[in-house]
Amino acid sequence: MPDSTASSPFAAVPAIELRGLIKDFPIGLRGVKLRAVDRLDLRIEAGQVFGLLGPNGSGKSTTIKIILGLLEATAGTATVFGAPSGDIAARCQVGYLPESPYFYRHLTGRELVAFYARICGLRGPTLADRVADVLSLVAMTDAADRRVGTYSKGMLQRIGLAQALVHDPRLVILDEPTAGVDPVGAAAISEIILQLKARGKTVLITSHLLGQIEDICDRVAILERGRLLLEGAMRDLVRRSDRQALVVETLSADELVELRAWLATRGRTLESVEQPRERLDRIFLERVSRAPEERP
Repeated sequence: MPDSTASSPFAAVPAIELRGLIKDFPIGLRGVKLRAVDRLDLRIEAGQVFGLLGPNGSGKSTTIKIILGLLEATAGTATVFGAPSGDIAARCQVGYLPESPYFYRHLTGRELVAFYARICGLRGPTLADRVADVLSLVAMTDAADRRVGTYSKGMLQRIGLAQALVHDPRLVILDEPTAGVDPVGAAAISEIILQLKARGKTVLITSHLLGQIEDICDRVAILERGRLLLEGAMRDLVRRSDRQALVVETLSADELVELRAWLATRGRTLESVEQPRERLDRIFLERVSRAPEERP
């Protein structure tokens, strides 16, 4: 997975920068505080797809709310493209899809996206053009004139992506965008995220689907109890430098004995012999994407 940034005049300014970020919540009436984010330092470069990972209660949602300007940090700073996260200048550059969005069920998808476009200040031909563009991007043009109340979970997530993108933000924050979505819908959302990257957007995503994160993210950070456990390029985190895997045609028992002996003369050990495995998500998507008559 390439660790790249978009080529733009803003590339030198990080999309998100957190320095010494702390967030405490009071508990009860005795002055006891719960520390949700604990001295977090994090820098997310422009043009990346960045995964923010961690178990429930690790501080991911609190961190996102501070970046969005919905919560004020107890200490430390959070900036979006150089502007303090609570400033209007920062908020205008962010599109957000929460984990469980609530939309007006009586509106059509097109009306819903246009409603959020007006909130963002779009008017006239610009509004209509942007609504059409994002509906096409998320593959919802054909369903755009249906009421939102008739949408499946996957369609709701895609129309949610459309509303987050309608004002053409430079940073898109997606909180569990594939939660409750079937594998086909999850794959579609992953493809949209990669298209956003190709358009030069920065995407911050949280997900418990680690396979999805591995496929689309340039870098990831892992939080636990509000602290940063690990951060780095995906390709470096998943690669083992002390091992090599060689894929060959199936060897007979005698050939394996010879191979082990050959390695032993060189001070090496054949640690295991395994059959290559295909990923289940790829098998599923390959099969369900076929026309019914093509399936075995």
